[in-house]
Amino acid sequence: MSTLKVYDGKGAPAGAFEVDDALLVLDRGEQAVHDAVTAYRARQRAGTASTLRKGEVAGSNRKPWRQKGTGRARAGLRQSPVWRGGGVAFGPHPRKYGGKVNRRVARLAFSRALSERISAGDVKVVESLEMAEGKTRGFVAFLKALKIEGRALVLAARVGRNLALAARNVAGVEVLPAAAANVYQVLRYPVIVADREGMEVLRQRLERDGRKTP
Repeated sequence: MSTLKVYDGKGAPAGAFEVDDALLVLDRGEQAVHDAVTAYRARQRAGTASTLRKGEVAGSNRKPWRQKGTGRARAGLRQSPVWRGGGVAFGPHPRKYGGKVNRRVARLAFSRALSERISAGDVKVVESLEMAEGKTRGFVAFLKALKIEGRALVLAARVGRNLALAARNVAGVEVLPAAAANVYQVLRYPVIVADREGMEVLRQRLERDGRKTP
């Protein structure tokens, strides 16, 4: 049984949250994690780079000069890729980079990633992530009380308006619903902070996605 300490809003101990070791996936799924992260990062690419082919460059189709008798190399059109201002041969064009990861592999990848973070002690659980007001200073004080410096992923069962407003100007901190977190986000941040209800959502995702995957 993996036991995670639970803290209150002032950083004082407020109990424990237990995760059954049978739910943790630590003996497989490395390739699934690699595939999921690679596909996710590929999908973030805009894929908007574009160049003009010779048929797309504006200009006349008239032959620049006659074929023979000038002493110059033959030329068919000014839009040729070998000419300055002409088209681009084999240039980039808009495309999608994202690869496909099937649902079972994605679930296994998430279970493996979250299991590693829990096993390493990188997950902190708090009683509640509700903010009394949407002020940045209140959220910064909350992180300081938990002794969190630098980047962190904050997962809540429900992201309230005050929490979203308080955290949006804090550099290196991402706030998400626990049900929406993906593999890349779980691995990206050195610390994960989850409220008790959000941690229960994550545990349910482990129960659904971990050991049931053959």
